[in-house]
Amino acid sequence: MFILADDLGYGDLECYGHPQFKTPNLNRMAAEGARLTQFNVPVPYCAPSRATLLTGRYPWRHGVWFNPAPDGKQFRSGVGIADSEVLLSELLKENGYATLCVGKWHLGHDPQFYPTRHGFDDYLGILYSNDMRPVNLIKGEKVIEYPVIQANLTKRYTQRAVEFIRENQQKPFFLYLPHAMPHKPLAASEDFYKKSGAGLYGDVIAELDWSVGEIFKTLKDLKLDENTFVIFASDNGPWFGGNTAGLSGMKSTSWEGGLRVPMIARWPGKIPPRQVIETVCGSIDVFPTILKQAGIKVPEDRVIDGKDLFPVLTKQAPTQHEALFSMKGNSLFTVRSGPWKLHIKPSPRQLLANQGKDWIDPRGPDGVTIIAPYEQAMPDQPPGLLTGDKPVPMMLFNLEEDPAEQHNVAQAHPEVVARLQKLFEEMQTQVPESIRNFGQQPGKKKSSPKNY
Repeated sequence: MFILADDLGYGDLECYGHPQFKTPNLNRMAAEGARLTQFNVPVPYCAPSRATLLTGRYPWRHGVWFNPAPDGKQFRSGVGIADSEVLLSELLKENGYATLCVGKWHLGHDPQFYPTRHGFDDYLGILYSNDMRPVNLIKGEKVIEYPVIQANLTKRYTQRAVEFIRENQQKPFFLYLPHAMPHKPLAASEDFYKKSGAGLYGDVIAELDWSVGEIFKTLKDLKLDENTFVIFASDNGPWFGGNTAGLSGMKSTSWEGGLRVPMIARWPGKIPPRQVIETVCGSIDVFPTILKQAGIKVPEDRVIDGKDLFPVLTKQAPTQHEALFSMKGNSLFTVRSGPWKLHIKPSPRQLLANQGKDWIDPRGPDGVTIIAPYEQAMPDQPPGLLTGDKPVPMMLFNLEEDPAEQHNVAQAHPEVVARLQKLFEEMQTQVPESIRNFGQQPGKKKSSPKNY
């Protein structure tokens, strides 16, 4: 089972140090399992990160390196996960698992890309981000609600997830629960709205935590608790109002605040409790990890970038990755190897830096097409540190000594820069030219899409 929050920051949970948000169920999950402190995603925004999770492959291999958006200027239609890609859901279904996706899909919103065409028996959710118009709620392959009352999303998704577990308690099942929250617009049900004492964001986090609690309560009631492997994580760093626990940057930036996310894994009797694991790993590792525990062979006809995480979760084994890479737009941006991180290209520490609390979000709630509370977090609430050396190409940071990426030490360690640059160049050769040259016209500067 994989529970995925949307835009949840590294510091947005109480067990990761948030001073106000209360997350008792996730705290308990961490106490009964493993909490990872160096879990990375390959892209600091939604769709590519999700496709990597389900394929074990970097975005330049699985092809979803952008955000499909029905109201966007690019990637409006005809784009999504290719039939040639093998998804975790497809392999599990082929091996007798009941499969369900509840929540945000974002691997394509045309019929050929629907979850039900890629290994899921059923689907309930919004096919893309909850701020992209039209905000349609889909059941299976049919629209069942428009416009969506977003305050009900977390509760409805949880109810369907619990129903699925009860329906399939006598057989193996795979539940993929990619929640809408805390992606903007933030919304919480009446049971949680204005109840946390920590603002709307705090209300949303409290309801997400409740959802996790309902899942575990169901597993225990059905005596499935010790036979269910559960992972909780986020797809990328936070938007405004979130918290990075002192890391630099935010969603859509290549700083740690955009790429490092919370990850908790629990399986009583198999994953030892009360672990805090510092091994460097990432969402690319989920695919082979789940397959191995299900006794299913990892595909050998393609490059699988992920490694089996179970030795890390059970014995705190060292990383199997010589390096982890990140991408933004159609370019590789960073290389992480051990404690070292090289920013090949510069990235801003904050989006909308010249905006404040009066910023008008073109995808904000309007009470008609997007129905959610009007009091959304604004750019005057940056989630990560804004200080540090000015962004330039080829910045090097030692994340053990400087996790907030404040001091560029490239000049002091030219040998490390050279080693990581070589790793970058080797991986760059594996990025298809069609991606590297996207948007490039003769005589014009190459452009890449913005992904928020």
